[in-house]
Amino acid sequence: MGYCNMSDVMSDRGVQWVVADPVEKNVFWPSEALKKKANVSDPKIYEIASKDPVAFWDNLAKEGITWFKPWTETYSWNPSIPVYKWFVNGKLNISYNALDRHLDTWKRNKAAMIWVPEPLNEQCRVMTYYDLYREVNKFANVLKSLGVKKGDRVGIYLPMIPEVQIAMLACTRIGAAHSVVFSAFSGEALKTRLIDAEAKVLITADGYYYRGKGVNLKANADLGIEGTSVKNVIVVKRLGTNVNFVSGRDLWWNELMEKADAKCAPEEMDSEDLNFILYTSGSTGKPKGVEHHVGGYAVQAYWTTKWAFDIHDEDIYWCTADVGWVTGHTYNCYGPFMNGATIVVYEGAVDYPAPDRWWKIIEEHGVTIFYTAPTAIRMLMKLGDELPKKHDLTSLRLIATVGEPINEEAWLWYFRVIGGGRCPIIDTWWQTETGGTLIHSLPGIGPYIPSVAGRPIPGIRFSILTEEGKPTEIGEGGYLVQNSPFNPGLIRTIWKDPDKFKETYWSVYGGNIYYTSDGGFVYDKLGDIRLTGRVDDVMKVAGHRVSTAEIENAITQHPAIVECAVVAAPHEIKGEAPVAFIILKSGYSYTPELEAELRKYIDKMIGPIARPEKYVLIEDLPKTRSGKIMRRILKSLIKNAPVGDITTLQNPESVQAIKERVGYKEPA
Repeated sequence: MGYCNMSDVMSDRGVQWVVADPVEKNVFWPSEALKKKANVSDPKIYEIASKDPVAFWDNLAKEGITWFKPWTETYSWNPSIPVYKWFVNGKLNISYNALDRHLDTWKRNKAAMIWVPEPLNEQCRVMTYYDLYREVNKFANVLKSLGVKKGDRVGIYLPMIPEVQIAMLACTRIGAAHSVVFSAFSGEALKTRLIDAEAKVLITADGYYYRGKGVNLKANADLGIEGTSVKNVIVVKRLGTNVNFVSGRDLWWNELMEKADAKCAPEEMDSEDLNFILYTSGSTGKPKGVEHHVGGYAVQAYWTTKWAFDIHDEDIYWCTADVGWVTGHTYNCYGPFMNGATIVVYEGAVDYPAPDRWWKIIEEHGVTIFYTAPTAIRMLMKLGDELPKKHDLTSLRLIATVGEPINEEAWLWYFRVIGGGRCPIIDTWWQTETGGTLIHSLPGIGPYIPSVAGRPIPGIRFSILTEEGKPTEIGEGGYLVQNSPFNPGLIRTIWKDPDKFKETYWSVYGGNIYYTSDGGFVYDKLGDIRLTGRVDDVMKVAGHRVSTAEIENAITQHPAIVECAVVAAPHEIKGEAPVAFIILKSGYSYTPELEAELRKYIDKMIGPIARPEKYVLIEDLPKTRSGKIMRRILKSLIKNAPVGDITTLQNPESVQAIKERVGYKEPA
């Protein structure tokens, strides 16, 4: 374990990786240099995979993952339940694949993780694969000493510090299922999840740094374990501050690790054993415990990381997602480590202590692959071009997005200003339920088109259907669904609620089709797909289906608008009408002339039916710490309905400001 910068790792500085299409405006393709370097560059892979997807994944599983015992059946499917399985009776361990198999190679001493603390006066922490292996083994033995065994559930409530990945990998090493809870969630939110998962142990920290302040995480953890089955709380000393500490129940991480053996044999896991539970929002407000199992998830995480980000041995890869979300699970832990990659992990806020913090990190550590959310891109775009231009970002060779559809203006800014016009943008679509990204352009094949995600990855079958279940034509909007064979990492069920699982994902079109709840349309003859957002964010305006994401994309193309969010408001004649919350760029004022221009933009891009009934000028949108816009809150404010819990917002003060703008009155 060491401390250093990695600025000497600069791959292919300044190479022009993409070329503009000579016919289509704002359509880009991989250059010959990128094709030559790329892990996948032959378009025939789509044709090969589509002929026999099961055989295709069978070969990938053999090539990418180390198995203790081979499977007896690659894929099985019973639509009446529904139950689908991959690599039936195969035996493996994800921790082994992420760590042990690298130790007999030169990667033993390769940097696995570069951890960047928020405070500038603290040094970065670098862990090699051997360092990580030893720490994971020791913590696996710690868990075993507390009675945790295969099949038990362990709660993880940690900030972005190396111990969170260590804890996850230690759980998978002994066959315990982890349930990671985002560290910015409240104690009550933690409690709900711990009770549902019946967690035996909770791993947390005394606190962490965010925007220069120490956050007392232990206080929330103490509230979260009340009334749960948690017997022990393991506490990491991050801040070194005094916290409530219950003797016998609470245990210090460092003291346990000092006594632990550095060798722990990996548990032999069945391919369909439970790997982890991750809670996601449900339509009823109660979180759903999404189950991901071992074998299929491992295969998919390995290959989608290799394909989407074109990972190579010399790359420095940075995914900005918190491990509390599925993006952090798959692309900030399992996928990169199974590929033997070097990852950057940053503890703090995007703009602290200065708004160029991210660009500073990219420059200092020679980041070559950068993966973040459109919301963060728009926020940074609002600050202008000068901040990123102060930094040398030429180490970047690939940039990517995740979380929601990205509008064209933000895409082009990201491409030109951050990527220097030379890096492909990989716009990834996926869900907590899918376990990994399933729709995106392959870097070595392309094309890269603003606001168009790309094709389904090889071996996956998607369709866009009408409400009646009929395939749509190119350009015709509909519902995104997946057909069997379903992706190996797809949700297996909802923890303790198989009826909800069947109702949520299999009731719309029957047991043969997985319903994503997302909308989109086929963009071109290649089969590239443009996603239009969740279908519950689709309005029926005078009987016409209008996507809020489509309206947002149109509005943000106006040069005066940096960010917006559109929600549906009740309308006595039309049924629903869009309301747009907008943030202006510096130097612009909201005038009748501007509103008229925005109306023309909507008319041109979508049509008069999509015109917002009202524009609400605001300074900030309510967002979670991960950068997701909380449209649920905006809907409540427009409808004068109860707003609900706002404790997980990074900017709760924005809600009060919006209340004043819309004339919100607290419901009686």
